[in-house]
Amino acid sequence: MRDFLQTWLNRLLVLDVFVVFLGFLWFIVAVVGESTGLSLGYHLWQQLWLPLFNPAIAILIVGALGNWLIVKISQWWERRSPENSP
Repeated sequence: MRDFLQTWLNRLLVLDVFVVFLGFLWFIVAVVGESTGLSLGYHLWQQLWLPLFNPAIAILIVGALGNWLIVKISQWWERRSPENSP
């Protein structure tokens, strides 16, 4: 069960990293375009900040911490298991 959960958490995090990176690249391009007078979607990016990019960053942070916690708990559990006891 742990492997299944960790596999799907890792897949979600990879997808989320792509969303965050694409959002960041879009932000950079939109800011440069806005400063030169071109409309490259800066206002649309601002409208999507709270409902899309902000939760994506939060999911990335919580997912990374959750993945770390799963690994630490499994390591602790393996050390306490009776087969590994002397």
